[in-house]
Amino acid sequence: MTSSDETSAGAPAPRRQARGQRRIEEILGAAAQVFVRDGYDAATTNAVAKEAGISPGSLYQYFRNKDEIAHGLAERFAAGLAELQAAAFDGVDPLSLTLEELVRRVIDPVVAFNVAHPAFKTLFARTDPPPGLAEATAPLDASIHERAARLVAARAPHLAPDDAQRVSVVATQIVRATMPLVVAASGDERERMAAEARAALVAYLRAATG
Repeated sequence: MTSSDETSAGAPAPRRQARGQRRIEEILGAAAQVFVRDGYDAATTNAVAKEAGISPGSLYQYFRNKDEIAHGLAERFAAGLAELQAAAFDGVDPLSLTLEELVRRVIDPVVAFNVAHPAFKTLFARTDPPPGLAEATAPLDASIHERAARLVAARAPHLAPDDAQRVSVVATQIVRATMPLVVAASGDERERMAAEARAALVAYLRAATG
């Protein structure tokens, strides 16, 4: 006989797994608020635990330190961005779009994501992250560059692989540099700033890809 919280193999029952996943999401949500409020450098696991309404000991059952929490947030952000980008291009051949249309489908979901998730900018927009944060956000950074590289390669098949990779890196940095300005604006001004960001990216891609 097994208890209601255990399987016959001794693994956690689905109910226990669901509780653990909910707790992880609560911790990550609390961490996002703390990182925005205090900044990543000043944030502490104690502050995250307090925001989540749990003890530090309970937090350490899921995350050993602040960098692991950042890694968990980065994974969640990567999944969210991937879903938005997939929805933007669902059923659409990127080659059928004008460059302006393509850039809009790339940038507008990123703007919406940044507005909805202020902690994304706190973690990802930094140009001088500490080593732990840089390591935690590296997979997110890589996934963004990979998607950009695929789009550049599809739109400019005449480019050598190294050139296409270089263009995708610079294009990503243009988006990263302009996004804080877009998100900081509000109302009609945000759309005007987004239009400027799109124009900058279009101009660069047109010049870089010929």
